[in-house]
Amino acid sequence: MTDAPRERRQAVRYAFYKLDPAWRRLSADRQAASKIEFAETIERFHGRLLLRPYGLAGMRGDCDFLLWQVADDLDVLMALQTALNHTHLGGYLSVPYSLLAMTRRSIYEFPAAEPSGDRLTIKPSEARYLFVYPFVKTRAWYSLAKPERQRMMDDHVRIGRKYPEIRLNTTYSYGLDDQEFVVAFEGDDPARFLDLVLELRESEASAYTLRDTPTFTCVQMSLWDMLDTLGGAGAVEAASRRPARADGFTPVLALADLPPGAARRVYAGTEAIALFNVNGTIRAIANRCTHARGSLVDGTLDAAACVVTCPWHDGKFSLETGRPLSGPVTIPVAVFQVKVEDGTILIGPARVGEPTGAAHR
Repeated sequence: MTDAPRERRQAVRYAFYKLDPAWRRLSADRQAASKIEFAETIERFHGRLLLRPYGLAGMRGDCDFLLWQVADDLDVLMALQTALNHTHLGGYLSVPYSLLAMTRRSIYEFPAAEPSGDRLTIKPSEARYLFVYPFVKTRAWYSLAKPERQRMMDDHVRIGRKYPEIRLNTTYSYGLDDQEFVVAFEGDDPARFLDLVLELRESEASAYTLRDTPTFTCVQMSLWDMLDTLGGAGAVEAASRRPARADGFTPVLALADLPPGAARRVYAGTEAIALFNVNGTIRAIANRCTHARGSLVDGTLDAAACVVTCPWHDGKFSLETGRPLSGPVTIPVAVFQVKVEDGTILIGPARVGEPTGAAHR
């Protein structure tokens, strides 16, 4: 029996920021300029990580907004924070809470739940609210036999499934941060989340909770709208005067960073995308194999046939159409439109199983 493929996990950071009120006493021009600089700094990281902004104005007094960040390694998270620290607005921001975690498969079995492989990839929904808190179990929990813990977790999950409109993201922090888990619930109705948590308090597993605070109620919004919750000059109006891309394409990578024969994973919106340079032609497909969610960017490229082979179970996909060609796969992957402008690769809308225009040098 061969060893299972090593999981490719994602690094996740919930960074909560607090604004120094002194910033609000700056001139309107300075405020608008600093908002634009801050937003454009974040936009330069398109393709390197997934980022969702949330406002907390009126929700807590110790933080003003959240940047939910998901990357393939910790270095990208550090690079983003370093870049933000160098902005004018960054000089007025503190980070009262920064929760670091990673994705991984649960040690418990829940057959009727979503496939466990999905837990390795964060896919934020369009829900209006995000409820985030760090979580620590008691030492007594870990001294219990696993079947006993499984029994209590089964009941815990049974309660959760009574609230299908509330979606859970569980990430793991053992050895990385002070907490053991970070849990983030997505939903559109705070009252339903309140009812869920109240019912979970009565479950047997709840007795083994050591800490599950602080708790953050966050409101999803655009980056520009989030910046305007800070007060001061309007960023939305200022940003509207910037040249905008109306074609739906997102810059993701410098062409020089993808030489012929190379592959890179990038992000566009909430999508992880595998880029391939096939003899000077740039191809883009969804990164996760539709069979067992193997990372296609780590597969084997056959440039002559314009085919990639999944590293997990040898399923083959056409890079031109996304269609499966052999192996256990039967479902196509999404193929993304590609442009190259001024030495930058841009990713556009996706189609499934259909040819799209590829970008050439």
